[in-house]
Amino acid sequence: MANCHNLFGGFNTEISLTSNKKTKMDASKNGIRERIRKYFKENHSEYIPKFYIQGSYKMKTGIRTKDDICDLDDGVYFFRTPDVTATTLQNWIWDAVNGYTSTPPEHRKKCIRNIFSGDYEIDIPVYYKVSGKEYQLAVKNNGWEDSDSKALIDWFNDNKDANGKIVKAIKELKAWCDYKRNKMPSGLAMTILAINAKNKIVLNDRDDILLTDILREIKKTLAPKFECIVPVTPNDDLFADYDETRERNFLTNLDAFLSDAEAALKEQNQLKASRLWQKHLGNRFPDGEDKNEQSNSNSATITGAVLSRPWGK
Repeated sequence: MANCHNLFGGFNTEISLTSNKKTKMDASKNGIRERIRKYFKENHSEYIPKFYIQGSYKMKTGIRTKDDICDLDDGVYFFRTPDVTATTLQNWIWDAVNGYTSTPPEHRKKCIRNIFSGDYEIDIPVYYKVSGKEYQLAVKNNGWEDSDSKALIDWFNDNKDANGKIVKAIKELKAWCDYKRNKMPSGLAMTILAINAKNKIVLNDRDDILLTDILREIKKTLAPKFECIVPVTPNDDLFADYDETRERNFLTNLDAFLSDAEAALKEQNQLKASRLWQKHLGNRFPDGEDKNEQSNSNSATITGAVLSRPWGK
């Protein structure tokens, strides 16, 4: 079997945020924070904004899309009960950041999005928190809903492995969804599915085997019931609003990816194996060498694949 572990290492480097991107995003984040602080001090001094980076940037699972775009989520928090609507508080954030970029910010359902054209995006969800109650997230034209992004980060940190294997696998899954697009699942959904799968297997040292095992567990989990429950507040189902077409699109892509992943593990020629991975991960996945591995490596890889999922359900 062709060992593509090193190719996955190159792929992860290719899809990861560059140091230059991270430096620019951090500078923009700090600049936006200063504008928000200044705006509220001058216009609504009874509201004192606090900030918390969340999402994939905090988890270190962020990727550069095939369009070379990445994102950062920076929540703004007010530790008081608002005397205005959720939409009004979002509007104030919009007013605060408008003009920071040449592209006007977008007022989306659950955040204000700052667009740094052709480079990256910074999303600002708005929360308030008072003692004895859950964090409340502003939802445009719909009020407030329970949502605890900090608890999600804690859950992720409690469940990830110490060696960063699952972080790499999540980035690969997100790159797959980005490559296929057509309303594939969100990065949060793939993160939850991957962590749930990880907790049912032994993490193989080979990235190609590990990703195959995770795909297999995700398929197995979704077979009886198509759902992806957020493990912390608000504990909602991220697949609840999927129509039949969107569900079928994801499951069809999942079946095809798993089938080719298993074929790639059996393929002796590394170049041919890499071509199978590229069908689902795109041309950022590197070409393998056009050579056959020794046939006696087959048994070792098969054994590794079996040991990586010892319960074999």
